[in-house]
Amino acid sequence: MTDLHFQPAHELAGRIAAKEISAVELLEHYLKRIEAHNPALNAIIWMDVDRARDAAARVDAAIARGDALGPFAGVPMTLKESFQVSGTPTTWGIPVLAGSMTQTAALAAERLIDAGAVFVGKTNVPIHLADWQSYNAIYGTTRNPWNLDMTPGGSSGGSVAALAAGMTALEAGSDIGTSIRNPAHYCGVFGLKPTYGLIPPRGQALPGIVAAADISVVGPLTRSARDLDLALSVMAGPDLLDDAAWRLELPEPPQKALKDFRVAVKLDDPNSEVDRAYQDKLQALADAVARAGATVSDTARPDIDTRRLHEVYILLLRAATSGRMPEKEVERWQRAKAELTPQDKSYVAQMARGNKLSHRDWLILNNERHAMRFRFAEFFRDWDILLTPAAASAAWPHDQAGERHERTITVNGHEVPTTDQLFWAGFSGLVYLPSTVGPAGLLESGLPVGYQAIAAHLHDRTAIRFAECVEREIGGFVPPPGYD
Repeated sequence: MTDLHFQPAHELAGRIAAKEISAVELLEHYLKRIEAHNPALNAIIWMDVDRARDAAARVDAAIARGDALGPFAGVPMTLKESFQVSGTPTTWGIPVLAGSMTQTAALAAERLIDAGAVFVGKTNVPIHLADWQSYNAIYGTTRNPWNLDMTPGGSSGGSVAALAAGMTALEAGSDIGTSIRNPAHYCGVFGLKPTYGLIPPRGQALPGIVAAADISVVGPLTRSARDLDLALSVMAGPDLLDDAAWRLELPEPPQKALKDFRVAVKLDDPNSEVDRAYQDKLQALADAVARAGATVSDTARPDIDTRRLHEVYILLLRAATSGRMPEKEVERWQRAKAELTPQDKSYVAQMARGNKLSHRDWLILNNERHAMRFRFAEFFRDWDILLTPAAASAAWPHDQAGERHERTITVNGHEVPTTDQLFWAGFSGLVYLPSTVGPAGLLESGLPVGYQAIAAHLHDRTAIRFAECVEREIGGFVPPPGYD
């Protein structure tokens, strides 16, 4: 039982199906882990133990009857607080919603539960899901299990902290500004930002919101690449309005090993400086991929003006998230926009423009975005994977002063705006492409870092297969010290 909590979800499901351990026993094991480690981490912020025990008992009864089982039968699972689950809080960290409970459920959450996962509780987020940290006035601050003084990332920070510390076996996050990818990178686990629209987001929202937001996706977080693929199979597929006619058949990647991949490597960009120690770790990974026989290029690039891509991303990102804003906040940004000069291309200026973007301007930018999508498609005719950083650095110290766009982090010995690293979010996010984040190793500081493997539109399984091969041939998840 000593390492049971760090085993991949698919292995745990296999052990339960083989009657090596019961679902109830596994749940109790994880509950003890939560009791021991969650007080320091504050990753899991709401629990429903009675319902979890009932669900685990039903799995054991189904096994005893010889019933067919779902792929995650008996596997304990937590979910990001932003996913609606009936009878649970869904506040997005907004203080006025404290104590409110939803009676509806996110479709992706329902699909995981229908696949046999045992829902245990919910994990912490930043307010409005709008930070690379995970803290709010309702639930407090979540800490990184690798170093309690560091952020675990956001907005799926509670999700990855619980995964890395062995307090849950499966999680789901959301991503519009790298909210799956940077937490996975900061805590050394796996995450999939799927192709836009592949997994229905309905219910990963505040109650009453049913329309999908631009750029935003939901996807799995796991401790193994194979679990990403299994979770994708469960979570993906048409929503209610489409399922009468649409069917999902994702292409199966032909690659079986790293030697079969064509990998382009991009480790820096003028839009976002990347810490040298992190770049070195990614370069070492790229070198190892090349030694394994893959075709690797340090110069192949999509035919894209990255400066313009970043500008369009910020404008459309802020347009997408403006719908969450209270009216007083919108009015503040309207005043800020009125004072701008055309020459001002700072992040705050682009944020103001995006928050008050006209529909006509949105249509023009959307057309430009789609032109970029076709140029990426041309690039992926010759390359299977575009390997990039997931952020600008490893995890950094908690900083809750002021607003996010006013804060800085240390990169290569000097301070840079935290918002610069949105470039690595938008590089695949703006153009709706899938990308996996997987562990790339540890820095001398002892903190983990991750790679981002971007693949072609709807080639999510190629991105996952690359992560599987890296995990098998080079290395994957390593537990943080002190959580044995």
